Amino acid sequence: MSTSLSLTPDRTAIVVVDMQNGFCHPDGSLYAPGSEAVVDPVADLVERAREAGVQVVYTRDVHPPEQFDDAHYYDEFEQWGEHVLEGSWDAEIVEELDVREEDLVVEKHTYDAFYETQLEGWLEARGIRDLVLCGTLANVCVLHTGGSAGLRDFRPLLVEDCIGAIEDDHKEYALEHAEWLFGEVTESEDLVFE
Repeated sequence: MSTSLSLTPDRTAIVVVDMQNGFCHPDGSLYAPGSEAVVDPVADLVERAREAGVQVVYTRDVHPPEQFDDAHYYDEFEQWGEHVLEGSWDAEIVEELDVREEDLVVEKHTYDAFYETQLEGWLEARGIRDLVLCGTLANVCVLHTGGSAGLRDFRPLLVEDCIGAIEDDHKEYALEHAEWLFGEVTESEDLVFE
């Protein structure tokens, strides 16, 4: 049984994680059909949140080609191959999403959108405490960003029908882990901005 979840617009931001060509478009370097499948649900959620006065944040995973040249251990190119390179079409947010001038676009270089970015300060400066998380991938950047938010005493709300994954069991694991450890899981239809 679903229960509506009421959020105060001026204390809430929707954080759209990595909805980029590289992950969501069939020609992308790390394309996953599960990521493409949530483009329209994410767009609908953003539109509804924006109409209610909720701040919109987009994250972009972006890697300078030389980022991992001197890496001791952490090397995403070794794990995934080269992807979302700085300045590439791959790294751009999909055209179906309406990125506006007043939105915050966070460029990140790791799975966690809080790591060495302006995100935390930007949210705190606006008195935002509740974060509606959507995007991709469930068990990678969404999970790590949500966990990082929880550790910083934000309230992470992961929107199940607006989160993409490579495999269904990856998503199931990520959402169960998030709900158990640091956040809440909900459906977009249950979110009420008032």
